Amino acid sequence: MKLAFSSNAYMHFSIEDTIRKIAELGYQGIEILADVPHAWPAFLLDERKRSIREHLERYGLMISNVNAFMMNAVGDPRQPYWHPGWTDPDPHYRAIRREHTLRALRLAHELGAPHITTEPGGLLTPQQSWDEGARIFYDEIMPCVELAEKLEVSLLIEPEPELMIERFDQYLEFVGPIQSPRLGLNFDIGHAYCVGEDPQHWVAKMAPHTRHYHLEDIAATRVHRHLIPGQGAIDFAATLDQIARTRYDGWLTVELYPYIESPDDAARQARTYLLDVASRLGMSLE
Repeated sequence: MKLAFSSNAYMHFSIEDTIRKIAELGYQGIEILADVPHAWPAFLLDERKRSIREHLERYGLMISNVNAFMMNAVGDPRQPYWHPGWTDPDPHYRAIRREHTLRALRLAHELGAPHITTEPGGLLTPQQSWDEGARIFYDEIMPCVELAEKLEVSLLIEPEPELMIERFDQYLEFVGPIQSPRLGLNFDIGHAYCVGEDPQHWVAKMAPHTRHYHLEDIAATRVHRHLIPGQGAIDFAATLDQIARTRYDGWLTVELYPYIESPDDAARQARTYLLDVASRLGMSLE
């Protein structure tokens, strides 16, 4: 397994500086934020894409994932990255999410990334039932699934507390009818913990769907706030052990976006802790 760090903790830095910093901290991979200020696909010129590729090569980093979940560029005042959601009642507004996802898939293909992550539906309104939201989500995401198959880039749904799909049984219910080899799961261990699904108990069951992991810690209160691994209540030893038992050989990406004022320190502490846990388990973690 390989360790990566998400660029969404480096919102005060350019993507080029972020690539350099993450590489110098010892990580093998980077999750690139398909959003401002790093790689918002709608306005990413060819020279900027070329600069990203050149810096990745210069510093020996690989792309673990393209994060197309966050949409700070839109600037919705209700919440900085949930909106527009896949299930927004306004079809014109939710179309922005669909078009962004299509652009992110193309960007991932151009940069050589294996997959992108996206929102698990949206924040349902009091007037929307889960079934209605699922129908809207299905209609909106299918053009993206079709493009993912064409480009051979996977599209990963990331369950999120409070949104339409927040639990694994909801994920399984939604993806069941789709049956696409390019649609998969981004297993965020912190999100699972927040909704009462301790990750070590779900890794094996969700392994056939999991293409990528997000790692962060969560306090014992299960309140959704990302913490540096080792500073919360998640059992990382049990979780990493279960992941290893599935023979997963992909990326584990640390996602610590609340630490934008001290991203280097957060990334350094996270890596030290995770390598120590892996060493005690006898695991190979690069």
